[in-house]
Amino acid sequence: MLQNREGQRVPNVTFHIRDNNDWKDITTADLFDGKTVALFSLPGAFTPTCSSTHLPRFNELAPAFFENGVDSILCVSVNDTFVMNEWAKEQEAANIVMIPDGNGDFTAGMGMLVDKNELGFGKRSWRYAMLVKDGVIEKMFIEPNEPGDPFKVSDADTMLDYINPNAKKPSQVVVFSKTGCPHCARAKAVLSENGLDYVEVPLDNVVRGKVLGAVSGKMTAPQVFINGQLIGSADEVEAYFQR
Repeated sequence: MLQNREGQRVPNVTFHIRDNNDWKDITTADLFDGKTVALFSLPGAFTPTCSSTHLPRFNELAPAFFENGVDSILCVSVNDTFVMNEWAKEQEAANIVMIPDGNGDFTAGMGMLVDKNELGFGKRSWRYAMLVKDGVIEKMFIEPNEPGDPFKVSDADTMLDYINPNAKKPSQVVVFSKTGCPHCARAKAVLSENGLDYVEVPLDNVVRGKVLGAVSGKMTAPQVFINGQLIGSADEVEAYFQR
């Protein structure tokens, strides 16, 4: 049975971490004492849901967590430190502290070590998240004990909503652009001036019209989307922020 340990202290474990080509030991006391910590644990680095959704969304929402009293965000997996370090580089997860629970000691102490032999994984962590204050578990979000790899409650949005339902989340911005386009540069400058990070999708001349027509109903670059809403061209982006 998966164990809810709200009100209990986290297990007393030492993690062996490779940092700048040197070995370093970090204890749970180092990670949790005197701090408010959001922790999420997952089955494995480089696995599909973990890489596409679980870790990236915690990394994306990290500024909102920090603004609402969280001191650090930890990602725990039953992987060795070399795997976790490479995964952090691939994910560009600068806001996340990667914790390699290579022997599964922390995960076992949490009652979350499960058998994944059918996948060739051996013992791995069940997917869960928790909020820990000064080493004591305040809240746990444990995925239901269902076949496969359920991902329903341990996500970053659920955790942030628990901490502060009114927390302001970073906007999701996409700029469809054309190489060398001065209007595209102007739109991106306006976004930056207003403190918005964006993902740029450059389109070549062959597919630009078809792609922009399909997603925005317009044929010219740039086309800017903010939180799923089409804002439009550089002129329309400027007007949006003037309003």
